[in-house]
Amino acid sequence: MGSLKLTFLGTGTSLGVPIIGCPCEVCLSKDTKDKRLRTSAFIQTDKGVCLCIDSGPDFREQMLREGIEKIDAVLITHEHRDHVAGLDDVRAYNYIQQKPMPIYGNSLALKGLQKMFYYAFRKKLYPGSPEFELHKINPKKDKSFSIEGVEIIPIEVMHAQLPTLAYRIGKLAYVTDAKTIDSKEEEKLYGVNTLIVNALRKEEHFSHFSLSEALALVERVKPKVTYLTHLSHLMGPYASFEKTLPANVHLAYDGLQIEEEY
Repeated sequence: MGSLKLTFLGTGTSLGVPIIGCPCEVCLSKDTKDKRLRTSAFIQTDKGVCLCIDSGPDFREQMLREGIEKIDAVLITHEHRDHVAGLDDVRAYNYIQQKPMPIYGNSLALKGLQKMFYYAFRKKLYPGSPEFELHKINPKKDKSFSIEGVEIIPIEVMHAQLPTLAYRIGKLAYVTDAKTIDSKEEEKLYGVNTLIVNALRKEEHFSHFSLSEALALVERVKPKVTYLTHLSHLMGPYASFEKTLPANVHLAYDGLQIEEEY
């Protein structure tokens, strides 16, 4: 039994918040909790293992903001650019750590990375190209996998028709870009103390949980505390909307740090 600290690197949607050119109340807000980079998280265990969940287009800014000097592996939820476009910047960690960066994801995500970052998979690399070490995860076959002694349970969720990976580490689970979850996969969430789950907006969306759908999942899983992430400007200002949520449910915000057991 150990402990881990999770830092919310980004909690916004694919456009981030504020959205370019948007004059709404949230996008014009001066509250730093309404400034949301693209969704990503950083986990550090008490043994010093450092894991990043996703690496979106704001990756470099997020790493510099949090002063992150080491990453042992990147866990990819899916191949959409708002979750992987920043992978080119792992070059800095390749140089510091003198080895390829281990990347974990399902087969679709890894194929997407090979297409998107084609220059990193050539037999003869251009000097300075990022170096990746790919690890394929099949949540229907792989009950768990381990990184530097940290056991991780992969969970398949559906982002409309796209299979996406959620991850459980001990008593914490991280679910983003989910619209539906098969009952057997949902069972893997039971028993967590902390649930992190996407909630795009109040209105229904074709590929993301709405607020009511996220809260329905909370009711079924019954974690001690839940943090909502992947939030759009349509959810409303942090200061006022946070007050409307159940006592054990909170809006996550960039830079928020939480601790949990694993």
